[in-house]
Amino acid sequence: MTLSPSHIGIVCGALYGLLFRVVWELDKLSHLNGLVTASFLFLVPFAIGYIRIYYELKQCQTISASRASTLAWQPVFVCMLVSVITLLEGSICVVLASPAFLFFASMGGLAARWIQLRQATKSDKPLLCTVLLPVLCTPIELTTLSSTYQYTVSDSVIIQATPDQVWQELGNVSDISKDELPLSFGQLIGIPRPLRASMSALENNAVRTSEWEKGVVFQEIITAWEPAERMAYRFDINPEQIPDTALDKHVKMGGELFSPLYGSYHLQLTPEGYTLLTLSTTLTDNTNLGGYSRFWGRVIFHDFHYMLLRLMKHRAEQHTVKSKSHGSAS
Repeated sequence: MTLSPSHIGIVCGALYGLLFRVVWELDKLSHLNGLVTASFLFLVPFAIGYIRIYYELKQCQTISASRASTLAWQPVFVCMLVSVITLLEGSICVVLASPAFLFFASMGGLAARWIQLRQATKSDKPLLCTVLLPVLCTPIELTTLSSTYQYTVSDSVIIQATPDQVWQELGNVSDISKDELPLSFGQLIGIPRPLRASMSALENNAVRTSEWEKGVVFQEIITAWEPAERMAYRFDINPEQIPDTALDKHVKMGGELFSPLYGSYHLQLTPEGYTLLTLSTTLTDNTNLGGYSRFWGRVIFHDFHYMLLRLMKHRAEQHTVKSKSHGSAS
């Protein structure tokens, strides 16, 4: 069976992406975290898209810009599908990488269209330069570029209960049923949900142990304990104790690349006698992905905050209603 140039472009583009994925998984290279680099996330899909449209133009003389930008996605989809089926990647990494892969594949496809349609004499040199670009840039990025950025994500909710009533829900959190948590983006992409939290003591320097699904367990060291006003903590996460099957290893909590550092709950009495509960988390980002990784960090933690704040709101208001009903009965 003879493959058409279009099919050759799809196969070659997908194999190119998978080759990079497999090479960076080798034992001698995996510690370098080459998969979480700008070279891999931006330049590899650019080359994949270029390869796809380069071969497409071998069977047709012209192609519209919109068609070039979408056909470039075909080998990307194949590459991602194979990665998931073979367990090279989990659903979390695939979802987080997809926007960048699709965008830069489109840019590569448009670049191939622009170059090929303007070359008086057809040459393979632009193709060769494009496919070599990630190979040349990755070592430079890994050895000369480093970036560390800290940022804080905060969210608030009004709870129809007093600060004292809300405070009772924060330290020790009893078993959380699925019905108590709203459907969230994190759950949809495979992030485990919280199950419970327990305090070693109700004071500063106490240890709060959080347990999630899939065997995820980590500690929070209490750094501020001000009843009905503020609880602050420092995350103490051992990445070796986070199962690889729970969170994709490239986004593992407490790892070299991403990690929450500090968190806090602030309670403020509103004029109506209710509580404004604010949850804040300070994160560190040690990648070279700039705003792209921070965008996803904010999305995930806003989503996680929303889930926890809704839980606290539900429990505090439910207990308030029960207390009022008991008081009326007596």
